[in-house]
Amino acid sequence: MIAWYEANVVLIQSMFISLLLALSIQVPFRAGVFSLAGIGSYGIGAYTAAIVTLQLGWPPFAAIGAGMLLAAVIAYLLALVLARLSGLYLGMATIAYSLILSVAVINGGELTGGAQGLFGAVSDLQTGHVVAVAVAAVVLLALSERGRPGRWIDAVREDPELAVSVGVPVTAIRQLSFVVGGLLGACAGAMNTLLRTTVTPEEVGFHLVVLALTMIIVGGSRSWAGALIGAVVFTWLPTVLAFVGEWQTLVYGVVVAVAAIFVPTGILGLAQDFVRRLRRPALPGGRP
Repeated sequence: MIAWYEANVVLIQSMFISLLLALSIQVPFRAGVFSLAGIGSYGIGAYTAAIVTLQLGWPPFAAIGAGMLLAAVIAYLLALVLARLSGLYLGMATIAYSLILSVAVINGGELTGGAQGLFGAVSDLQTGHVVAVAVAAVVLLALSERGRPGRWIDAVREDPELAVSVGVPVTAIRQLSFVVGGLLGACAGAMNTLLRTTVTPEEVGFHLVVLALTMIIVGGSRSWAGALIGAVVFTWLPTVLAFVGEWQTLVYGVVVAVAAIFVPTGILGLAQDFVRRLRRPALPGGRP
């Protein structure tokens, strides 16, 4: 077991970081907000952690906290600016935000390292720290899916007009989803930078949008569990498909297409439907 862990520690770290990245998209989606701003927050967290570590010598959790705080403030301001947008228009606007940040870091000069990025952000962040942070985030999000908060969020997603009529703070919940997504995305970016000791513009580009959406589509967007499933699948899938070589991209495309067409609620939704059918009492004659 120890040998397996040591051989796969990088993949284990990537899985939990990918989980946080997926959650940064899943949280707004669950509230009915088609926001991909968590990807931009990933970049903010990554570069902020690198800068304060290299230039100020901050310890890892202070560096991570700085990135999360900055990303949360920007996410809240973004929620105010984009308050009138929804659906595809909101999604495109938040993708543009992420792309603008990529251009900004390329042209950031010595502060961001330009096209070469920043190197040498060494810290004592360990795998156990990453796992602990990810588990804490999952526990808090799981609690938010229960009781009154969970019912409020579901109401905002399903029928915001009706939710407003019964006193649900729709605007506040949507803004909070932006902020929480920003916190999670920045946390993922900061921890990835401190583990790898480097960050470059290529690491915070459009491919993260594709990765996060893929994990959510395949895993499921209605719960943190869907993000976890997606993170596990797309972290370990390259290892499983190593034998197909250059055909991996084609296999990824087929998996996503099949999930989107035949399993629109993701693997989690499929599993939940199966469990409900098992629990459904049989009618006379043996019919479910």
